[in-house]
Amino acid sequence: MMNLKTSLIKLFHPTIPKLLLAVFLIASLLGFLDTTYLTVKHYTGSSLNCSVLFGDCEKVTTSKYSMLAGVPLALIGAIYYFTIFILSVAYLDTKREKTIIIASYLTATGFLASAYFVFLQLFIIKAICPYCMVSAILATILFINGVIVLKLNTKTLANPEL
Repeated sequence: MMNLKTSLIKLFHPTIPKLLLAVFLIASLLGFLDTTYLTVKHYTGSSLNCSVLFGDCEKVTTSKYSMLAGVPLALIGAIYYFTIFILSVAYLDTKREKTIIIASYLTATGFLASAYFVFLQLFIIKAICPYCMVSAILATILFINGVIVLKLNTKTLANPEL
């Protein structure tokens, strides 16, 4: 349990560097925009702007693997990225580390899902969707960022004088 001194140190010396928060905000916003674009294209039925040189978006986004229980994976991705973004903004507003810690743990979900979807594209569907790969890269960046945040938080709790 934290004593008063530890609580005051954590209150006045935030343990999350601004660069890590910026990465959370920028990567989650870009991921949200990317997956929202895919979601809008899905629901409007319009084709994606994807040239033959850069992959086969239609083959990936219309495959049987593009939906989960009738919901487009792009929409689930948009919700994921929006959640990370909101948790990051909440941390900036309140400085409650719990919000950024929750966001950090959530990044594992996005990373594992993206790794699975990349596997599907490469070995099962045998087509690449550049928009999906952008999302996978952003999910990986968020995951690495989340691991760093969790590592910093663990060090601070173990050594509150840092």
